[in-house]
Amino acid sequence: MSFSLFLQNFLNGLSIGSVYAIFALGYTLIFSILGIINFAHGAVFTLGAYFTYFLMGGAVGFNGLLATAQLPIALPFWLATLLGGVLAGLVGVAIERFAFRSLRRRGADPLLTVVSSLGVALMIVSLIQYWVGAESYTFPDDTYGKLPAAIDFGTVENPIPIRTVQIVIFLISAIILTVLTYLINTTKYGKAMRAVAEDATTSSLLGIDTNRFVVLTFFMSSFLAGIAGTLVGSSVSIVGPYFGIGYGLKGLAVIVLGGLGSIPGAMVGGLVIGLIEAFVPADYSAYKDAIAYGILFMMLLVRPQGLLGRKIIQKV
Repeated sequence: MSFSLFLQNFLNGLSIGSVYAIFALGYTLIFSILGIINFAHGAVFTLGAYFTYFLMGGAVGFNGLLATAQLPIALPFWLATLLGGVLAGLVGVAIERFAFRSLRRRGADPLLTVVSSLGVALMIVSLIQYWVGAESYTFPDDTYGKLPAAIDFGTVENPIPIRTVQIVIFLISAIILTVLTYLINTTKYGKAMRAVAEDATTSSLLGIDTNRFVVLTFFMSSFLAGIAGTLVGSSVSIVGPYFGIGYGLKGLAVIVLGGLGSIPGAMVGGLVIGLIEAFVPADYSAYKDAIAYGILFMMLLVRPQGLLGRKIIQKV
């Protein structure tokens, strides 16, 4: 493999891996607080991409209740992405309120929360299809402004062109991961959130409003899903209401690989899977998911708790 091809694959792997990490962090935040997997996360990922597309002035297709509708505004990509993430976060708050809160207060079996989140996911997908149809939506060519389509990191004799979208996705992802790490590790809210994750009952006795932090966690989780959906959608287009299902499964693989409940593990796991996929030879690209999952299974045979997860000790 030539150096130029290696560098291309490496940067592409970092780009998609960083998106996997952002998306998987949403799973991890909720799991660390409530010990459950929110299977509606992939549907929120899809909503984030739709929100940004329409906020940028994109028109609805010829199907759905809102056929040919279009907002009277066209926000720049950066602002639309931020607002799309906020809207996705508010959807996450609504999901917590109507699908999880009553089950949590009654101490329901975790399996019921899984069923509830699956039901929410199906409902969101059906609503998307009902309102805007099932066709694909492509972001405009000038999504990233006047930036060139590709940036050459090589020389005239040995060009190494990298798609600008890949670089932008990696930079945005790196900024988000850095800010989130800072918020969780150094701020008062982050410390309180970690305390609730460690022991919700004791945190409540110490005066921490656990319900408030559960709501905040759902907002942050869904915000991250919405941003991740936008980044992927701007790169490969929105391929319909089921857009987030494949990425939802990939996000689950990431948190298992990194370690359930481990925020650093979600980051590392996302980058590892992204790099594995990037270095799959072109002739076997159709099998890159199978290869990534195969390596995941083999690693878990050696380290079941994941790369950065902790062994769970059960007291009897």
